[in-house]
Amino acid sequence: MDFRDDAGQLAWRQEIRQFLKDEDQYVPRGDIGEGTWRDNPQLVPWRKRLATRGWIAPAWPKEYGGASLGVMEQFIMNEEFAEAEVTSVFDTGVLLVGPTLIVHGSEEQRAEHLPKILEGDIQWCQGFSEPEAGSDLAGLQTRAVRDGDDWVINGQKIWTSYAHLADWIFMLARTDPAAPKHRGITMFLLDMKTPGVSVRPLVNVSGKLGFNETFFEDVRVPAKNVVGEVNRGWYISTTTLDFERSAVGAAVGVRKRLERYIRYINEHRNDGTVTYTEAMKTEIADRWIEAATARLLSYRVASMQAQGLVPNAEASISKVFSSELEQRVARTAMHIVGPYGMVLAGGRAPLGGAMPGSYLGTLGSTIAGGTSEIQRNIIATRGLSLPRG
Repeated sequence: MDFRDDAGQLAWRQEIRQFLKDEDQYVPRGDIGEGTWRDNPQLVPWRKRLATRGWIAPAWPKEYGGASLGVMEQFIMNEEFAEAEVTSVFDTGVLLVGPTLIVHGSEEQRAEHLPKILEGDIQWCQGFSEPEAGSDLAGLQTRAVRDGDDWVINGQKIWTSYAHLADWIFMLARTDPAAPKHRGITMFLLDMKTPGVSVRPLVNVSGKLGFNETFFEDVRVPAKNVVGEVNRGWYISTTTLDFERSAVGAAVGVRKRLERYIRYINEHRNDGTVTYTEAMKTEIADRWIEAATARLLSYRVASMQAQGLVPNAEASISKVFSSELEQRVARTAMHIVGPYGMVLAGGRAPLGGAMPGSYLGTLGSTIAGGTSEIQRNIIATRGLSLPRG
């Protein structure tokens, strides 16, 4: 792996840096709150400025409003945006719905939905996981039955991120219960205002609202809203464009948090509110080395993608390491502030409550996006060629 930019990559990196330097109205990462980008008036014009460059959906083909960027160009863009701590405007519509429709959608579906995704007129959520089908998604039981020109859906989804704010959902439902497990599943596009759809918010341990339960009771969906072939939804759901999947933004973000914690120590080391022993120095050094390792794992994934390889086990290694590192960094932050880590708000809350908030917020890091157990199974079977248990 060559860590140096070639001439073209260096010019591209400098273009992005100059763009971010010239821009002074973007919103720092993490300032969106509990809503979406549409709920922050600063993000609306920022998103439009990105859209004029095709940077809302950089991997989409230009004919659909994207920038047709290659993997390494996307990697550099994501890395520089993370270094500048710029809030991402990528959402479910851009990352998941758009690529699926570009590859498998009808012309009518693409014409209706792609422009609205780019403009941000429609917010999407994903209806995949169910109470008995999380890690084993192919075990989903939500049913869809054909009735004339419609399909009638009954069932429940869970962990539906931002369903309480979404306009549309793209979801999987079982359309042939007699088919083998991974077959007989179909993908649907569904307006969340359709009668029979109800959403119940789930508040997490840190008091934040993001996940939801979503219920479907005799919900009628027009047959034209089926994506691709009936009973082929499982395979359609694995579709992506050539999106860069290294998660370099997360790796950079961990290092940025450590930098903030170190600044906090330097500001408070003499007022008795932080722990700064030799053991604490060693712990912080360990986290710093691990953050650098997470970034190198990201480089590995991007490098493989750029060579046309599929980073199966490598992506899982990066995911496990980064998720568990987020938790270790959060615990280190709590060690730094000691008893003050119990304070979430008010003048005595460390970094405005960011330290204890991070500790609570990262509890789910090893569950979201695929549990660490599932990732380790992938590493074992696809990376180490071990037999399945």
